Amino acid sequence: MKAIAILAALSLLITGQAYSQSEPAEGKQKKKTSIQTDSYTFTLSDKVIRKEVTFKNRYGITLAADLYLPRNSEGKILPALAISGPFGAVKEQSSGLYAQTMAERGFAAIAFDPSYTGKSSGEPRNVASPDINTEDFSAAVDFLGLQKNIDRKQIGIIGICGFAGMGLNAAAVDKRIKAVAVTSMYNMSRVMANGYFDAMTLEQRGQTLEQLGQQRWKDAANKTYAASSNNLPDKLTGNEPQFVVDYFNYYKTARGFHPRSINSNGSWTATNPWSFMNMPLLTYIKEISPRPVLIIAGEKAHSRYFSEDANKAAAEPKELVIIPGAVHVDLYDKLDVIPFDKLEKFFNENLKVESAAKANAQPTKGK
Repeated sequence: MKAIAILAALSLLITGQAYSQSEPAEGKQKKKTSIQTDSYTFTLSDKVIRKEVTFKNRYGITLAADLYLPRNSEGKILPALAISGPFGAVKEQSSGLYAQTMAERGFAAIAFDPSYTGKSSGEPRNVASPDINTEDFSAAVDFLGLQKNIDRKQIGIIGICGFAGMGLNAAAVDKRIKAVAVTSMYNMSRVMANGYFDAMTLEQRGQTLEQLGQQRWKDAANKTYAASSNNLPDKLTGNEPQFVVDYFNYYKTARGFHPRSINSNGSWTATNPWSFMNMPLLTYIKEISPRPVLIIAGEKAHSRYFSEDANKAAAEPKELVIIPGAVHVDLYDKLDVIPFDKLEKFFNENLKVESAAKANAQPTKGK
């Protein structure tokens, strides 16, 4: 029974509640906080330069991003990385830390707020889309490929948590992406469509879709979008599953709190699961090949099975790295746990494959 309760809690936290709430999603973001809205959850390194930039995706949504460059890299042509995640986070949290750390190691790295969240535009607020959020990665590739100091043939991506699935989906469709790494992966369409460990029955799925449909009518009548009622608690009671405690200790404490982060200070819309439940993200994961895939997960992460199954589904070249003793959120911000040496080596080896191949190619006889 305990296992069933934990599965139910996991599913509710991710899929949300389809019943109408009295407070619109937009209002949930306006809680008072003593933390400045432009604060970062990490200290700016003296080895990098951080620039605020914006760019549009092909749906016309303006994405807000931070571009991190190695200090004293003027005049150099750099390989680049586009980074986003976790699901419900902002660029001042985990993705920014990843971008900064990779910039310290010689990469141009951009951390962006996905559409409808953070400083990025898009209405209504606090909604996600398997299509549009996949497009967000490609829009970041558009931006990086236009910069004079970036080699557009050496662009990779890193997806964290729920944006790992979107990142793999982007790499499958966007051949400009030369290598992809993901950490603490969630397959958001799978978990919303089928529940954790695929435990949702067909009857439960039908009930959820019925509720979501009824909620759409309520939202249309109210001319606003109700917020999900299933979010992280503001306080722990001691009865929560360990995964909730782990999330709380990141998003709700000084360690990772940010007022624009949905998981810290807001709520997804009640109908957020709608498109995820009908659009599998990893349908074409094999088409990433022959470009390389690196999948990193914690040994004790509740989400580990997403990474293992994605690795099974992907074609070569691929690698699954399991971090001993690590839980899901350890790969958000723990510099002594995240295998940045591995990430640096992976991208150094694989972003230059095409250029190296051309350099080593023998000229054709008679030409």
